[in-house]
Amino acid sequence: MRRNDKEITDPKRIEEIIRKSSVCRLGLCRDNRAYIIPVNFGYQDRTLYFHSAHEGTKIDILKKNPNVCFEFDIDMGIVRMEESGCNWSNRYQSVIGFGKAVIIEGIEQKRDALDILMANYSDKKFDYPFSSIENTLVYKVEIESMTGKQAI
Repeated sequence: MRRNDKEITDPKRIEEIIRKSSVCRLGLCRDNRAYIIPVNFGYQDRTLYFHSAHEGTKIDILKKNPNVCFEFDIDMGIVRMEESGCNWSNRYQSVIGFGKAVIIEGIEQKRDALDILMANYSDKKFDYPFSSIENTLVYKVEIESMTGKQAI
């Protein structure tokens, strides 16, 4: 990281940013072309959980190249430092990381992953109809590395 003074090294702070985020931006790559998509997510034990339809651009890319990059950010805002726009800045806290996407097989494993995902957005417990679980593709990304950065 170029600006060590902005780096977040405390793993608990990095996890706090992930938990406070409402959206994960997932970066994929197909034929040397980047594809970024905002997605709902769940997080537990250095693993991210996602759900999707069984088909679409994102899934087509993941099946060919499971390597992903992800980004979270919170507390975004403009910092107006003076009349000249040249010295304006942003405040933020962010996390960027890398991992590999793996499709989760098995109804119980998918149900567990969906519980983790839904816990990120609600304190309520959910019951998923068998047909819904069967028709939902669920995948996870075990985090290989991640870094945090802030300007506050």
